[in-house]
Amino acid sequence: MHNNDRANFGSRLGIILATAGSAVGLGNVWRFPYMAGHDGGAAFILLYLACVLFLGIPGMISEFIVGRNSATNAARAYIKLSHSRPWGLIGYMGVFTGMIILGFYAVVAGWCLQYFFASILEHLQGDKDYIMNYFATFSSSPFKPAAWAVAFLFITHYIASHGIRDGIERASKVMMPTLFVLLIIIVVASCTLPGAAEGVEFLFKPDFTKITPNVFLDALGQAFFSLSLGSACLCTYASYFNRQTNLGKSAVQVALIDTMIAVLAGLMIFPAAFSVGVSPDSGPSLIFITLPNVFQQAFSGMPTLGYVISVMFYALMALAALTSTISMHEIATAFFHEELNLSRRGGSLIVTAICCVIAVLCSLSVGAVSGLSFFGKSLMDSLDFITAQIFLPLGSFLTCLFVGWHIPKRITVYEFTNHGTLKGTFFKVYLFAVRYVCPAAIAAIFLHQFGIL
Repeated sequence: MHNNDRANFGSRLGIILATAGSAVGLGNVWRFPYMAGHDGGAAFILLYLACVLFLGIPGMISEFIVGRNSATNAARAYIKLSHSRPWGLIGYMGVFTGMIILGFYAVVAGWCLQYFFASILEHLQGDKDYIMNYFATFSSSPFKPAAWAVAFLFITHYIASHGIRDGIERASKVMMPTLFVLLIIIVVASCTLPGAAEGVEFLFKPDFTKITPNVFLDALGQAFFSLSLGSACLCTYASYFNRQTNLGKSAVQVALIDTMIAVLAGLMIFPAAFSVGVSPDSGPSLIFITLPNVFQQAFSGMPTLGYVISVMFYALMALAALTSTISMHEIATAFFHEELNLSRRGGSLIVTAICCVIAVLCSLSVGAVSGLSFFGKSLMDSLDFITAQIFLPLGSFLTCLFVGWHIPKRITVYEFTNHGTLKGTFFKVYLFAVRYVCPAAIAAIFLHQFGIL
């Protein structure tokens, strides 16, 4: 059942850090803290953790089962387990979706990289209007943002082309601890500012009156997207897991790391923002407009510290983006490498080339070439909508049906218990969740996104 000739992660730490890196991304910074602060503080966080427990972790385990048991790329994995080509469409959709997401995600990742160098060169010094104009001018340029996106993709390509142990695992062992250290340093600096306690209270003070059906559905959606469900990257990474990897334990650890970083991101943002009387927003504007202004004001009495914090923040953002782009790149790299019998470097280069084209077109659609739009949305926003609102939920929904109902139960038990070497204490709970809870929750997320629920 397992291809022993295929590359594997070399250590348990490498597995956890690489897989957690695929989950940790820019959304942990620009979406989760905002939702937590506005939707009930600690009450929302508890609700989110419940969603992670009953949707996120079973969903992750399901993708892990498909990946490790098949020990092949996502497209072939579903065919191998089902002996049916139609089920392989789930994997093919994952490969296609991963490349599309990587293409437009690289644009924002390129912005982070550019802002990292801009902060080093002190180009982000000025009032709020200056910061807004700086971002507007940069993002609407026909050349600069596209060039930074391509540069980011080639950094991703360099790591992915070096394979699992020498590329992805080695990079993850450096990037994830570095990301965590940078985050802790900025959190400490932010929480020691005058008036920071108000920001901490905003994030953590429980307000159960704000928990409405819509907030519950938002928490479900955040749990789903934050853990990279439905994108095939978890399935792809799991194909490199060894037989001793405890899938359930790994899923819990990845979910905890992802949630911890999201909460720490809130402690980085809100205390600093409240110390200068700024109400934080969400999305890219938080990172590229609001926070440069916040850090500048908050540390105005200590300009050197403010400079260091700004540089560290954009280094953090670039690392968070890179851990995600590497995992998305690997989905398609594994596909081209194994299905077209190309070398890993050759397969990786094809993925990079395709995604560079997508990234350049998406970058141009944001401002320089407004004609690149569909139904009133830029190409970048259109691709974001199609992948996030349709392909990812559909892929995860079908995976739950595939694992819960289609493949033989003995395979699920075999993988869940590591061929009987682990106790299957929670197996019945997992199977119930993946058969009933997860499909219902994903269907609810899908309907909520279209305003039906």
